[in-house]
Amino acid sequence: MAPGRHYIAVNLLKNAVLKATNSPRALIFTYIGLIVACSIGYRRFEENVSIGDSIWWAVVTASTVGYGDIAPKTLQGRILGGVLISFMVLIVIPLITAHFASKLIVDNDAFQHEEQEEIKSQLREIRSLLEQQRASAPAAGEGRTPGQ
Repeated sequence: MAPGRHYIAVNLLKNAVLKATNSPRALIFTYIGLIVACSIGYRRFEENVSIGDSIWWAVVTASTVGYGDIAPKTLQGRILGGVLISFMVLIVIPLITAHFASKLIVDNDAFQHEEQEEIKSQLREIRSLLEQQRASAPAAGEGRTPGQ
């Protein structure tokens, strides 16, 4: 793969992850999609596994509980398990935690967008008035006679 293509692939992956995690709904659908995709992959890589068992494996592995009742025996299944665990631990769980934390940490005293725009408008008006006042005021020392 050429360096340019690698850069494009990484950017596409990054943008896909950002879009998928931009809202709670998108994050839930991403989680469900991840479980379904990994279930299908697990069923394909491992022999004699039912769809129910493969879904159970994906859920238990994604939650990092790992009961051990179902475990991959093939190299591809183990790699899939490692990718699923890593993705959940390093991306999905922190994003879910961050979302809930951001909902709990809300500054009710923060200015809304409209209030910020109003403050900026008032500051522009004050600046204009100050500049007019400075322009109309006599320079320091003008108009005074010695001894005043």
